[in-house]
Amino acid sequence: MFVEIVFSGLPIDRDEVEEELEAEFGSDGEITGAGTGMGRCHLDLEIERCPDPDAALDRVRRVLAGLGVQECATLNVSD
Repeated sequence: MFVEIVFSGLPIDRDEVEEELEAEFGSDGEITGAGTGMGRCHLDLEIERCPDPDAALDRVRRVLAGLGVQECATLNVSD
């Protein structure tokens, strides 16, 4: 499963979000890309072992909520 996380007005450094997502997913997920431009930034998260996509997205949302950045994030999900 591929999750593009797009941030608008991210109040913390994007690297902090990346580190927390990597800690949450361990060997089950990997940040495969990142970028910044036009007042936005994004992280690309590839989740390898994903028997329950809804549970995986809940984990992503929990990380974002824990960092206080869920309000400025949009998740774009594909297979």
